[in-house]
Amino acid sequence: MLLFVGLGNPGREYAGHRHNIGFMAVDALARACDAGPWRKKFQGDIAEARLGTERAILLKPQTYMNESGRSVAEAARFHKIELDQIFVFHDELDLAPGKMRVKTGGGDAGHNGLRSITAHMGPNYRRIRLGIGHPGDKARVHSYVLGDFAKAEQGWVEALCDAMARNIALLAKGDESHFQSKAHLAMETAGFGAVAPVGKSPSA
Repeated sequence: MLLFVGLGNPGREYAGHRHNIGFMAVDALARACDAGPWRKKFQGDIAEARLGTERAILLKPQTYMNESGRSVAEAARFHKIELDQIFVFHDELDLAPGKMRVKTGGGDAGHNGLRSITAHMGPNYRRIRLGIGHPGDKARVHSYVLGDFAKAEQGWVEALCDAMARNIALLAKGDESHFQSKAHLAMETAGFGAVAPVGKSPSA
């Protein structure tokens, strides 16, 4: 069984925030996989889906970002899901808007959701880093991530989430390279190959 986790903060007031792109990604995945209805469990919202022969749990922790690990650990323990079968979608300041990278393990780079999951489970889960760009000034980071995507950004956000969802079977099989290239090709085809950065937006 696989566990796909989207990180964000619960509540309508946070729904459009850059920090909630993980929730947006998992919502797109639920639509693409024709997942079952969302229900409350494991201190989060969960839905069940199937990717070929694999069963998958989709999870949006409802604990607030800095306690996400409690929800993820509870779901993983109940279903006996190993760390390398956990995929966490999260916002990434150090990637340009619309870029996506997959990695296993590593530090949390100041991300409270990742820090919480690592504290509860260790670092070696898979991270799908979704670039939101950097505002260019460290003092503006807090208000930037806890601010809504601008209207001009919403097109690439939807395109990226949909592109990942359509190619999720590649990620599930462990083919991270093809997952990334297919998603980025879909973004280029949709006209979002070179998203304009909001501020200083490192591409690595």
